Order: sequence, then structure tokens, then C-alpha cells
Amino acid sequence: MAGTVLVTGGAGFIGSALCSHLISEGFEVHVLDDLSFGRRHLAPVPEDRFHRVDIRDREAVFAAFEKVSPTRVLHLAAIHFIPYCNEHPVEASEINICGTINVLDACERVQCQQVFVASTAAVYPILDRAVSETDATGPMDIYGITKLATEKLVSEFHLRTGICSIVGRFFNAFGPNETNPHLIPEIQQQILRGARVLKLGNLEPKRDFIHTEDMSRAMGALLRTCTEGYDVFNIGRGIEYSVREVVQAFERQLGEAITIEVDPARVRKVERMHLLADVEKLKQRTGWEPRWGIDEGVATLLKENVAL
Repeated sequence: MAGTVLVTGGAGFIGSALCSHLISEGFEVHVLDDLSFGRRHLAPVPEDRFHRVDIRDREAVFAAFEKVSPTRVLHLAAIHFIPYCNEHPVEASEINICGTINVLDACERVQCQQVFVASTAAVYPILDRAVSETDATGPMDIYGITKLATEKLVSEFHLRTGICSIVGRFFNAFGPNETNPHLIPEIQQQILRGARVLKLGNLEPKRDFIHTEDMSRAMGALLRTCTEGYDVFNIGRGIEYSVREVVQAFERQLGEAITIEVDPARVRKVERMHLLADVEKLKQRTGWEPRWGIDEGVATLLKENVAL
């Protein structure tokens, strides 16, 4: 199944882990990234396979695709930090929607065989149970709205071109090299700086945290098994943890007590209490199973240097 793969956003948190996995699977991997959020040193490719391009620049996107002529494209480039999207809705829409149009049009132009596009669990409404791909969508923030639009664009792209198209709805990723100030890297940084009293926001909401290595394996499995048509898959761990439970995982690995103080500036005014993935469809289609639990992942984070 080896071939030439282009990963947009391949210098980012999830994208860099994905690139490493694809390289281990024997693919020739190219990265397209403008480094607005990603870091060049995270993209595990040589200079001649790194293409610094803003996906809003249509002609530059087309030129890079024609140069690489990929057989498969995995489109992860986006603004996905929800507070930033809420503060910059126009920029989020330009990148997540208009940028995706440019990428999909470039895929059509080079006639690649397969396209994977990253979406998000934020397309779902608030539910107090595991969400499946058959549940109705109902995003509650700008990020989720842009990603639901992205899904519609991918569906239309497949109908128009016949190119195999896969949408992966990402749940909460964690692992090394995080490039946005999400919960787990925030806890990691405070602890590595010596703090044992953590300043955090909302404490009770629960999230489905999946390690980036498990996410990368899931995407690789989907490339192998979904070779025609259009389909949508949840990519999560299938277990949810509250903020308090995540902190307890750090306590277990650190062997020290940690105190939490609620910082009013970090408290979100609108919050989901649950966001849990039903991943049976992914498992049944691909045979994928997660390997990383919260404790194993946290143990590796405590050995890291602070990256942000």
C-alpha cells in the first residue's frame, strides 16, 4: 500500500505523530504547513518534502500538490483551538472552510486516489451518552460549525469526483508535542515547572482522551480498509475522564499530591459536561484497538521538556 502521501498540518500536534506513523508504514511522506501553529522541527521529513504553504493561498496549494503528485492526502491543517476560533471567527472560517476547498480542489486536480479529512467531535450536540456517527449533528461553537461545513464539502467532493473520501471526527487528543494550550499540556507544564497547586478552569466536564499514537494508527487503518466511497468515523478512546480524574492520573505517576485551584479566568461560560466517543464502527471496520491509557500517556509527558 506504500505510495506518496501529503499531510497538511503535518508540523502540528496530531499531524506530526501521523507523519511518523506513515513513515514507519513505508510511505513517502510530504508535509504542507504554514507553521502558524505547527513547528518545523516536529515534522519528521527532510527539507525537500516540507512545503511551507498557507492553505488559503489557492495557487500555492495547487503548485505544491502538482509538485508532489500524492496518491493519498490527509488534510489536518486547521485552526482548532476553540477559544481562538471564538475570538477569530473570520480567520477560523477562512482557514477551516475556504482552505479546505482549496485542498479538495487540488486533490481533484492531481486525481489522488484517497482523501482523509479531519473533523471533530465538536460537530455533535450536547448529549449525556456516547455519541455515534448516526447521531444528528449540532455544533455549539464556531469551530464545530466550520468543521461541519468541512464534512459537507468532503461529501460533495466525493459525489463530484468519485475519489474515496474519509472523514475522521477527532475527540480529545493528548500526547507529546502539543502546540495548543489544551487541558493536559497545561497541567503538564505547570507540574514540570514545579507547581503542585494547579490553576485550572472547569473541573467537572468529562472528555474522551485518545493518545496521538492511537489516533495515527486509526488513520492508517482507515487508509487500508476504506478504499472506496465516502464514510465518517469517530476517532476516540471510548473512555471519558473529568479534569479531576486527569489530575489524579498525574498524581499517580508523580507520586505526589496535587491541589487544584479554580481560576475564574479559565472557566468557560458555556461547557459540555460529556463528550464521549462510540468507536464501535471504527473497530468493526478496521480491527483497530487503542493501546494507550491515560496513565501510560501521562507517564511519558512527565519525562518531557516544556515545549510551548
